[in-house]
Amino acid sequence: MGMGVDIRNQMARRASEEIQNGMVVNLGIGIPSLVPNHLSEETKVMFHAENGITGMGPSPNKGEEDENLCNAGGFPVTLTCGGSYTDSAIAFGMIRRGKVDITILGSLQVSQNGDLANWIVPGKKVPGMGGAMELAQKAKKVIVVMNHNDKNGSPKIVPVCTLPLTSSKCVDLIITEMAVFKVTEEGLLLTELFAPYSLENVVTKTGCEFNISENIRRIPY
Repeated sequence: MGMGVDIRNQMARRASEEIQNGMVVNLGIGIPSLVPNHLSEETKVMFHAENGITGMGPSPNKGEEDENLCNAGGFPVTLTCGGSYTDSAIAFGMIRRGKVDITILGSLQVSQNGDLANWIVPGKKVPGMGGAMELAQKAKKVIVVMNHNDKNGSPKIVPVCTLPLTSSKCVDLIITEMAVFKVTEEGLLLTELFAPYSLENVVTKTGCEFNISENIRRIPY
């Protein structure tokens, strides 16, 4: 069962806190695409998409979509003042040259060491990896926004990824509907809890051991 809109927006709002003025930010499909809706007008950034847009704005209002303007997932977007279009070769060139400050991605699994598996479930038909491998390796900061558990209730934060890897040791921050983890040299560090979840809830639903911050931030619903 998918999560509600309010929860998705809560996660996107938390991810938006990592964004600072002047950054170039790449957004994956799904929850990451909601992030621009939660930035203040004072935060001036350029959102980047692999299909060739730099300068995406918030999602358009219903009925105001431009059929020729979409993100890499095919969903309608807007363009900010100063935004530009390129071909995919230049868009990927920006990624590979390290010009992207933050990428915010969904994932199927993340290991306690920050390994990322987000592109395929063996036996399932998918359109391809897209830009995930380049983004995971070359973005200056990698943030994963995902459900804490899969549709079967199995943990998505695990000791070792069992799905094909996108990239190893690349994730810096994990945001789920329950909690926020930093990936450190000593392993995962739980730093924040979303209401109404408790520390016990997170321990039960997480598939690996993690350290706990001395000052856990509790984020109200």
